[in-house]
Amino acid sequence: MQDMQRSRQSVQHLAPARDFLSAQEVGQLLKVDRSTVYRMAESGGLPSVKVGRQWRFPAAAIERLLRTGERVGATTREDREAMVRAVGSSLPLIELSAQLLGVMMIATDMDGQPVTDLVNPCGWFAQHAEDQGFVSTCLGYWKQLADDPDFDVRFHLGPLNVECARTFVRVGTQLVGMLFVGGIDPTGEDERPLYRLNAEGRTRVLTYLPAVAAAISRLAAQPRTSVETGRTI
Repeated sequence: MQDMQRSRQSVQHLAPARDFLSAQEVGQLLKVDRSTVYRMAESGGLPSVKVGRQWRFPAAAIERLLRTGERVGATTREDREAMVRAVGSSLPLIELSAQLLGVMMIATDMDGQPVTDLVNPCGWFAQHAEDQGFVSTCLGYWKQLADDPDFDVRFHLGPLNVECARTFVRVGTQLVGMLFVGGIDPTGEDERPLYRLNAEGRTRVLTYLPAVAAAISRLAAQPRTSVETGRTI
């Protein structure tokens, strides 16, 4: 907590003089290396803009992410519409990716509310799909992860003792949603019908999840077109 507060004070000192921060400065503030900062930017998990070949990060947006108790993002009507539009166009990609990676996937808004059905669910989740308590626990955990300013793509152990991983979807510098993979056996020995990944499979998931989210981000950024007239709205 003290590290987070010190980081927030540092970026507040920089913000009045500079509108944008470098990847190195953001890495120092978030306590991650530059390669992680670049990966977070590419995946849409970090507010950023690309100028030529260089990433730049809005100081005010980074300060908001570091502010104690503040949401990483919050869903506006426009953000949710952009997310719904993007995943509607990319649903075949999500379905194929889930099958190839051997996991289940779901896309949510920044409140953790699903904008897709659960894709490729494992047997254990399928068995509990009608259990409201089970579903509420999942929704609560997804919302919790939306509040977590950790942008690195890694596995999380949830309250149901099942692993998941998450990355963000953005439009420009605005976070509009999240893409989750889950249903993963955390030990490889769980008796429940979960997905089991070896070391290579786990690495593959963490590598390709940001790429899928980045594709969704590009679709989310496309202007909405009227089907009837073909005009951009």
